[in-house]
Amino acid sequence: MTDEKGYADQLFDLTDRVVLVTGGSRGLGREMAFAAARCGADVVIASRKYDACVATADEIAAATGRATFPYQVHVGRWDELDGLADAVYDRFGRVDVLVNNAGMSPLYDSLSTVTEKLFDSVVNLNLKGPFRLSVLIGERMRADGGGSIINVSSSGSIRPAPDMLPYAAAKAGLNTLTEGLATAFGPTVRVNTLMAGPYLTDISKAWNLDQDSNPFRHLPLQRAGEPREIVGAALFLMSDASSFTTGSILRADGGV
Repeated sequence: MTDEKGYADQLFDLTDRVVLVTGGSRGLGREMAFAAARCGADVVIASRKYDACVATADEIAAATGRATFPYQVHVGRWDELDGLADAVYDRFGRVDVLVNNAGMSPLYDSLSTVTEKLFDSVVNLNLKGPFRLSVLIGERMRADGGGSIINVSSSGSIRPAPDMLPYAAAKAGLNTLTEGLATAFGPTVRVNTLMAGPYLTDISKAWNLDQDSNPFRHLPLQRAGEPREIVGAALFLMSDASSFTTGSILRADGGV
């Protein structure tokens, strides 16, 4: 028997790194936070609902033995993000990976019913907040010698549908932000987009998933993804496996 890690284990090893996941208490964020901890990272679970952050953080700590830190924050509120960054650095002293996962796409009856408040709230959470948090964390990462920022986008940013236009536009802006930040923070900090397609998270409860009218029939895989299926792509971008990957879009979308 040997304690030596295999090649793949070394490549995806996150031991003692600090991973901050916004929207980390449920859905894809929860899966990514669990995966990071299982690969050895300490994780920060940031979300609007503190009780949900605590519950997820406790589950991860119990399952993996890694340190966790729940933090309540509204990513769409610019003035709350300095507090998040400061709290994480006070707790751990650094951030090695930032996952800008928090997002929302509210339903609306028609384009003419989209209010300014709804439009602004979507842009704030999906674009403005990730910009501010990436700058706050990215500059410190660069000063500390490196890190990885992952912006979780959507296939809607390249295939916009009428029922999600504010969201799609904000995510398209996030794709652009990735390229600019990769240039701004290189060569030590990598910045990439993880473009998610349809996944069976809470949002899927609003979909018609009747097998007789499969809404994903047009996809090569002809189905939506299970939340755990985001993990491989996420770990690639978090770890040294993606050491020569920056400013890119990695699509995990079933072939949209």
